Amino acid sequence: MSAEKNEKPAYAKAAVDKLEMMRHSLSHIMAAAILKLYPKVKFAIGPAVDNGFYYDLDFGKTKISDSDLLKIEEEIKNIIKANLLFEKIELPVAKALAREKKSGQTYKLELIKDLKKQGEKNVSYYKLGEFEDLCRGPHIKSSGQVQNGSWKLEKLAGAYWRGDEKNKMLVRIYGLAFLTKQELDNYLKMMEEAEKRDHRKIGKEQSLFMTHDVAPGMPFFLPNGMVILNELIKFVREYSYGDGYREVRTPQLLNSELWKISGHWEHYQEDMFCLHHAEDNIDIGVKPMNCPAHMLIFKRDIHSYRELPLRIAETTTLYRNEKSGTLHGLTRVRSLSQDDTHIFLRPNQILNEILILLDKVKIIYTIFNLQIDDIHLSTRPEKYLGEKAVWDKAEANLKEALDKAGLKYQINEGDGAFYGPKIDVKVKDAIGRQWQLATIQLDFQLPTRFGLNYIDSDGSNKTPVVVHRAILGSMERFLGILIEHYAGAFPVWLSPVQVKIVSVGSTHVEFCRKLADEFRENKIRVEVDESDETVGNKIRKAVNEKVPYMLVIGDREMASDKLAVRDRGEKTTREVDKEKFMAEVKEKIKQRK
Repeated sequence: MSAEKNEKPAYAKAAVDKLEMMRHSLSHIMAAAILKLYPKVKFAIGPAVDNGFYYDLDFGKTKISDSDLLKIEEEIKNIIKANLLFEKIELPVAKALAREKKSGQTYKLELIKDLKKQGEKNVSYYKLGEFEDLCRGPHIKSSGQVQNGSWKLEKLAGAYWRGDEKNKMLVRIYGLAFLTKQELDNYLKMMEEAEKRDHRKIGKEQSLFMTHDVAPGMPFFLPNGMVILNELIKFVREYSYGDGYREVRTPQLLNSELWKISGHWEHYQEDMFCLHHAEDNIDIGVKPMNCPAHMLIFKRDIHSYRELPLRIAETTTLYRNEKSGTLHGLTRVRSLSQDDTHIFLRPNQILNEILILLDKVKIIYTIFNLQIDDIHLSTRPEKYLGEKAVWDKAEANLKEALDKAGLKYQINEGDGAFYGPKIDVKVKDAIGRQWQLATIQLDFQLPTRFGLNYIDSDGSNKTPVVVHRAILGSMERFLGILIEHYAGAFPVWLSPVQVKIVSVGSTHVEFCRKLADEFRENKIRVEVDESDETVGNKIRKAVNEKVPYMLVIGDREMASDKLAVRDRGEKTTREVDKEKFMAEVKEKIKQRK
């Protein structure tokens, strides 16, 4: 396999590394500025992140607000202008510990103690003017390499030290950073557009879903939103599942003994909702994923090699105990459903099955006009289960499938799950934001833990491999992405109301109702606005609702055998024969255009 097929071009990789280094360096520059303004501040961590950087800080009793970001920015500009050098300093762990005990930098002291436990003999610091920070590096040569206008401080947030709610809440200062001013300007424009498209805002305006304090992270789908969700589920059954898939439904509450076999009770319990059933004296886990239950379904029967691949699918609601601070509309929830499937197969079937799945991925994202942007193939980690030879074969199959599918990808060495390698697919939406969607994972662990087997052609018992796959992923999250992708202007097949009929006056209402009945008979979702408002107000309301088609019915329209159709986004109407228009709408629904 050629390098071009599994890696970004060298120049692109170098550009990414340079940007990450710039962002990391800016976190140090910001920390140096903060130290000058607030000499008693204590520093935690300050990494580069997507789109910029942050630093977690303990200001003690000093109160920090968004208005303070301006003076921090001014001090950052001074440091950049001074063109200070980044200088690396190596210290033995013992000296570093003594240094931080003396300085009172308790968070750095804790980090160094952890490094000592890991067997580190030396640690590195980076000096920038009067500021010295524990850091592995690397950094840019000097602060003056940061281009003017390519960065800005974004916001303040709270963050628990080490993400643990039992620890102290620190102040997190976020910054945006790019290589050029133009890139920052483009990003800010994208964020401005993203704010207009916020799915929580559009969801409220179009009555798609609501949230409530009685069920945090568990959305209430309103009638309009339920229409879209049902259409997505129909789509999943036709495209994401399709022929050869067997849909099942499994219990929401499962004995902890099942989760112990699967390993979730040990490794995932804090992310589960758990309860104790007093009468039966058992612990129960509310289902956060379907895989253990699907293992039981496979184990129920004796299977021949001829039956494989066996594909089991389920879209029932799952529950995950996400932290309160991470909940966000539909895109981060505690109740979710997935286009979830577990495929049981022989090792020699992996390549063909992955090719089928990758074809599905390409077809499905094209339908939603989502552009595949980034694909990662994550390989065997340092600690893994199973035999190396099986992993090598599985990884080779995944690579071969990606190549045959014509998909460019990057290899993330050692980043696979402990039970098998995986493919992750990221897409770009209409305004250029990246979203992680499809995941295809090979699993050698669960079939072994559950004692699954099939009878091979030679009569021997063999353990199957399981593919975990989701293409849309969480249906709730996918809907949130679609709302923002389409800015609420859904394609005809997804629109809760496909045709809006507006009556000019009370004398036209009955005609509108009969016309609406004709649309309903043709399986077209229609709504009549017969409210006692002016026609102008009704039209503006329909425009704001982003309905694909609007029909205004007055005396002239009642006397005609044609319809005056106003398409979404247009200010003028077109005359179309009624039957022809219905056929047009039905075809768009059928073709999902």
